[in-house]
Amino acid sequence: MRLFLLTRHAHSTLNVEGRVNGDPAVPVPLTPEGRAEAERLGHQVAQIPLDLCVHTRFGRTQETADIALGAREVPRLEEPLLDDIDVGGLEGKTIEAYRAWKRGHSRSDPFPGGESLDDAARRYARAFRRLVERHEQCVLVVCHEIPIRYGLNAAADSDDLDAPEHSLPNATPYLFEDAALARAAQRIEQITR
Repeated sequence: MRLFLLTRHAHSTLNVEGRVNGDPAVPVPLTPEGRAEAERLGHQVAQIPLDLCVHTRFGRTQETADIALGAREVPRLEEPLLDDIDVGGLEGKTIEAYRAWKRGHSRSDPFPGGESLDDAARRYARAFRRLVERHEQCVLVVCHEIPIRYGLNAAADSDDLDAPEHSLPNATPYLFEDAALARAAQRIEQITR
């Protein structure tokens, strides 16, 4: 059985500030709590023979992977398709402002100067398909909360990408076998047509 361990990055400074970030060029380091979470993640996956570690272009995913893997020699792959949502003009705004904007718009409406939630979801579906097409047996994927949430809900055949799973903890691995990840991609594509 092929295994994909999807985990949200560890706790970052923007988690503390309650701000959104969809631009990978903005530096957002982990907090001391986040570094400890990444170390715990490393202990959780220490006995799993990882063939590959995939991360996004965001520094917080790379820093989480660096700490979790420590001295382990695991090949790395940067996957921009799993990047956080491009929130455009909401970059750096509060989570409350982000949520208020979402309440007044549909999933297909792009953030001002950014992408829509549906566009991001379809991008995540492409990323999941790309992962399933790879040959590695066991892959650690360090990304962001939303692609994992969408993947979990879609794989469970939910009609809502944001439910029933919604708030996912930092640096906690969620396991998918390849058929589940492919099913998630297919369901996301169905929901966002």
